[in-house]
Amino acid sequence: MKKWYVDEKKQWFKKWWPEEVKKNIEFESLSLGEFFERQREKYGDLNMMWFLESWMTYEEAGKMIDSLATALYDLGLREGDCVGFLLPNSFQYVISYFACAKIGAIATGINPTYKPLEVLHHIEITEAKALIVLDALYDELVKPIIQKINIEFIISTNIADLASGISSVLKFIGKLVGKIPKGKVDFEPCYDFVELLNTPAKLPYISIDPTEHTATYIMTGGTTGVPKATNLTHFNVVSNAIQCVEWLGGEQPGIADLGVLPLFHSFGMTAVMNASIGLGGWMMLFPRPPETEELVETIEKLPAPEGVAYVGAEILFKRLAEFPDLDDYDIMGKIKKCISGAGPLHAPVQEAFEENTGGKIVEGYGLSEASPVVSSGSLFGESPLGNIGMPIPGTDWGIFSAEADDLSDGPIANGLPGSKYGEENTGEICVCGPQVMKGYLNKPEETASTLQEWDGRIWLRTGDIGFMRDDGLVTIRDRKKQLIKMAGHSVFPKEVEEFLMRNEAVNEAAVAGLPDPEGKVGEIIKAWVALEPGYQGKITEQELIDWAKENLTRWKVPTQIEFIPEVPKNVLGKVQRRALQEADPLYKE
Repeated sequence: MKKWYVDEKKQWFKKWWPEEVKKNIEFESLSLGEFFERQREKYGDLNMMWFLESWMTYEEAGKMIDSLATALYDLGLREGDCVGFLLPNSFQYVISYFACAKIGAIATGINPTYKPLEVLHHIEITEAKALIVLDALYDELVKPIIQKINIEFIISTNIADLASGISSVLKFIGKLVGKIPKGKVDFEPCYDFVELLNTPAKLPYISIDPTEHTATYIMTGGTTGVPKATNLTHFNVVSNAIQCVEWLGGEQPGIADLGVLPLFHSFGMTAVMNASIGLGGWMMLFPRPPETEELVETIEKLPAPEGVAYVGAEILFKRLAEFPDLDDYDIMGKIKKCISGAGPLHAPVQEAFEENTGGKIVEGYGLSEASPVVSSGSLFGESPLGNIGMPIPGTDWGIFSAEADDLSDGPIANGLPGSKYGEENTGEICVCGPQVMKGYLNKPEETASTLQEWDGRIWLRTGDIGFMRDDGLVTIRDRKKQLIKMAGHSVFPKEVEEFLMRNEAVNEAAVAGLPDPEGKVGEIIKAWVALEPGYQGKITEQELIDWAKENLTRWKVPTQIEFIPEVPKNVLGKVQRRALQEADPLYKE
């Protein structure tokens, strides 16, 4: 029996599984370099990336990757050495990622919206030996901490360095007027990215064991404390890309993959960068999330006869669906396959998006520890909302006890006879598949509590609480560590948020627990609410609490509601409850 074979008698294969997608696939032990070279050989003359009005083919990218890989090796980087990228989405990011893979170095993308101390933490825990830095970011983010880190060298690049579609005159003018940001890197030694691309390609032979050797360190979201680094192998990330390709219906040369998600995050890394290469498609890269008008203008003007795939958080699809001038652009039917992640997809957003764009959108689920894609609704037929769909090919899942220290009692539900389905059988969602990480970097105890064995295989305890329906689909209730304990009751923040958003005055809501100042009920429930335009001043916090009392079980009713202009989100568009919680006067560690 193949290691990653999933029993095809499981419930999720019976009702919703798309005929266009294989139930099981065989996963080759491929390194990232081998994965890229396979696609380069097949699609060399096809476009692989678009960025700043410029195109780059697979072959053009491949030559740059090989030259940079040779240069990195000549500069002393070896297998297992870590290289940090402080770069936005760009040609340089993709080239750097695969150049590191070719010589067995470990790539780690650093969030460009970090503050200096967060950059320092990332560099310290990954032990990066070199940095590839956007010149405009150096002064603000690297220079303040440069004396505290052991960096051997820096490679500097300007955002427009490889933008052949922008004339040299416009680049010069752009830098003068600030349209193209530029900065000075005064670290020694510092090498110029473009000059390194002139290195004659002469790659050394590097023996990489894809199942053992690390490809990238991806930071977790940090919702339960200081971010940790997940250790993802070449096999993890290549397998997850292949799983995504299969879920989208197989290779589709020429399909566009909209790159609004940041590539330093696992979602962007896999669903944009690696999946588009696996598809034989091309990435439409933006250095920062564009305004909706810029996005639709770009989609309209760029040729995409095979259509556009788009992955992101619900807020991105909501903005597109509600864009008032959408009818002025010829994009109807061009955006074909969309997956909303990083939170629930609500029916009004799905309906408006599909009606206004002609595309298909479903909810997906993943986490950095799983490279990150775990499941999705069907892109080829009916797919019910309110759940995270089906596990993608080669992925198995089950509901296990959330309270147990290990998985020895077996699953509450796993899609086979004997499973206990429904909301009353809620537990922790656990996942098994080739995309599950090797572990947390230098965190053996946390790795041991997160990766646990059952039935001869390693399972990832996701920390997400949910239940399995009798058709095998899974519904998430909330994060295990974000449950609110209210007078002995377990309250799921997500449930209260979704309920509040049913009120016509509420645009967005975030809910978290705070210490009860009177010490009677353990925690109180607080909701931070952003109102719909036009409702400011027409409803009070107390009126919304009273409405909740009329419509919600008493222990789920927020004790406090605070109106705020906008609910804070991270770079993916995921609601940041913790930031609101920690800023509240009642909060204490």
